[in-house]
Amino acid sequence: MSALRSLPITRVDAFADRPFTGNPAAVMPLEEWMSDAMLQAIAAENNLSETAFLVADESGEADYELRWFTPTVEVALCGHATLASGHVLLSAAQWRNEMRFRTRKAGVLQVTRGDEDNEYHMLLPAYRVEAKPMPDALRAIGGAPVESLWNEGGYAVIAYHDAEEVRALSPDFRALKAAGDIAYIATAPGTGDPSGADVVSRVFVPGAGIDEDPVTGSAHCALTPYWTTRLGRDRFAAYQASARGGHVGCKLAGDQVELTGRCVTTLVGEFLL
Repeated sequence: MSALRSLPITRVDAFADRPFTGNPAAVMPLEEWMSDAMLQAIAAENNLSETAFLVADESGEADYELRWFTPTVEVALCGHATLASGHVLLSAAQWRNEMRFRTRKAGVLQVTRGDEDNEYHMLLPAYRVEAKPMPDALRAIGGAPVESLWNEGGYAVIAYHDAEEVRALSPDFRALKAAGDIAYIATAPGTGDPSGADVVSRVFVPGAGIDEDPVTGSAHCALTPYWTTRLGRDRFAAYQASARGGHVGCKLAGDQVELTGRCVTTLVGEFLL
């Protein structure tokens, strides 16, 4: 029998200030890329919203190459697993203040150490949305939305009157899944919400194998341009009101968004193949 191969794995709750909140991600540095089928199988075994795989970057553009897999597909951008990757690497390299990641479809991303322990700032692309009718999706999501908007990257922003309505949604996930890999972002002003945030959201991505994502960094790439326009300022505090929940600081910086969040490491171990 051949010897087992050991791969390092760290599990991190991203956009979290304590365990069991935020969005869990697995971070797995590799010496070299494995086959896509093997990466997908590992992500399915981890069974988290995303597993982030890292390989040292040899292009000179960044510190690492970065790819993300849900249990069923590779995705073009994942914010919370990027934040988790920055946390793992910067925790191991206390002399560094930032890490840069070269990705296949989202460009070069950056995670910088914040002022507080385990706090980080992350630069991601800004996704601007435009009004678009989505009658089938709106029926499947429910409630009484005030507008629906779309970004060609596969992000649908569905705005509601208040946070209570967003929290009460019970979508038809089977119907949403039939439309493919689309992130449906239900959002509303946070006025009166117990989170104390300016903006509240929930995110549904059944087409990527995730009925409801706990806290979605990439969704805030679309929410940040949308809400800064409506709030009349360049930054705001957001809360994703999933069962786990998580706070995200949002700032618009030209054609990028700066998202701020904290991370908590919950597991360090070895993945055996």
